[in-house]
Amino acid sequence: MPVLETHHLTHHFGGLAAVSDFNLAIEPHELVGVIGPNGAGKTTVFNLITGVYRATDGSISFADTEIVGKTPSEITSLGIARTFQNIRLFRELTVLDNVRVAHYAQVRYNAIEALLHLGRFQTEEKSILEHSLDLLASLKLESYTDELSKNLPYGLQRRLEIARALATRPQLLLLDEPAAGMNPQEVGQLMEFIQWIRQEFKLTILLIEHQMHLVMGICERLLVLDFGETIAEGKPREIQNNPRVLEVYLGETQ
Repeated sequence: MPVLETHHLTHHFGGLAAVSDFNLAIEPHELVGVIGPNGAGKTTVFNLITGVYRATDGSISFADTEIVGKTPSEITSLGIARTFQNIRLFRELTVLDNVRVAHYAQVRYNAIEALLHLGRFQTEEKSILEHSLDLLASLKLESYTDELSKNLPYGLQRRLEIARALATRPQLLLLDEPAAGMNPQEVGQLMEFIQWIRQEFKLTILLIEHQMHLVMGICERLLVLDFGETIAEGKPREIQNNPRVLEVYLGETQ
């Protein structure tokens, strides 16, 4: 059974179709890329999957559950996490607290227990702290635990954002341009890192990216969008040699 399926997914902003008849099925542990020029509708697809926008038409099924109409927090609790093109960290919080805060949609203690530090509060807070520290250690961020997130180098801020997404214990991870702003050496390290977290955390990954070296190097399958429509789908080598992709996306003709 696919982890995620979209059927005839469509979304309009006014009279403009930002996404039109988008169909996708992702199998467990697959790593799939969505590429296309700016304005092609890639981030809109992510926003539809994560409940930021509600689809105008079509369906989205995650683990055999229809998620169109669910809130972002409900979708997160089902097992979908994401990062953003522009890093969204709590800049004035420490690295540890950025990861801890990602757990709080899942806590079961009530306001009274939290206020008085009673009942489930202490047990759950201990579990959150332990899980957060384990994540930071796994992602080689443990030496920055007490550092404000705004003081981290750019590449480590990206890694922290992924750590925070992993704190929600997702099955499906959506990465929105994770290589944005990185130099070639950092991109190479990111490629290895994405492959590692997929194996380590048993993830299915869907990513948006403009760095062709990255998507051609790690994605098993690619979809190409242009003006909200899927113009090609296939393995990286097939996409690389597709005449329409070369013309529309790369600005070349054969």
